[in-house]
Amino acid sequence: MQLIDTHAHLYLKEYRDDQDEMIQRAIEQGVAKMLIPHIDSRTSGDLHVLCDKYPDHLFPMMGLHPTSVKENYKEELELVEKQLANGKYCAVGEAGIDLYWDVTFRKEQEIAFRHQIDLAGQYELPLVIHTRNSLEEVIKVIKSDNRRKKRGVFHCFPGNIEQAEEVVGLGFYLGIGGVVTYKNSLMSKVVAAIDLKHLLLETDAPFLTPVPKRGMRNESAFVYYIAQKIAEIKGVDIEEVARITTLNAMELFLPAGNLSTQNDQ
Repeated sequence: MQLIDTHAHLYLKEYRDDQDEMIQRAIEQGVAKMLIPHIDSRTSGDLHVLCDKYPDHLFPMMGLHPTSVKENYKEELELVEKQLANGKYCAVGEAGIDLYWDVTFRKEQEIAFRHQIDLAGQYELPLVIHTRNSLEEVIKVIKSDNRRKKRGVFHCFPGNIEQAEEVVGLGFYLGIGGVVTYKNSLMSKVVAAIDLKHLLLETDAPFLTPVPKRGMRNESAFVYYIAQKIAEIKGVDIEEVARITTLNAMELFLPAGNLSTQNDQ
């Protein structure tokens, strides 16, 4: 059984003491591929060092996280552009709008998001979209740009069934993480209503740890529990969830970032 964690920040300080062991645990759990979102220039070096160390298992994205959109956002976007021009990435991300922490740079966040939509089109890469407290705003931006067809995933999808259907109708996948395992989570209803062919698995590690590991630091090996919960909701075997979500991830990211390795040939 193969699983893909499509969103994990494995280069952050939370893994400083056991990074290699943590990645090995994921591989032993069947998580053969882990997709690593970019935040900003402060974390760029650590991301690239880690992905270069595990080229068969870790695949980097390139983008500017909305909470990193500050006074210097144009400089940050220049870095993103330079990296995309010179490197190999599986997606543009993590990009989007965040209205939870600080709305000081709300306008600049949208400008940066629209610019990254353009970059995704230019490099024929999928978008990995952050929508914390901003789902309707992000959908509006996506709908307002009709210049080219867009594809990608709404990371850590936060909405209801109607919004999920709207996102799927726009050609995007739903990223389902540990929240689906939480008691009384609305994500259970969304997962029950939406076909598996529209879902991707993700941990958002080290955040949003799933049950039964909640309270611990999250890691990619725990994507197993997310798949297990989705299988329970859908009334299918976990192997079926793994098979379909892995195919979904390969379909979305393989044409752009070449997630295949020598072991896949």
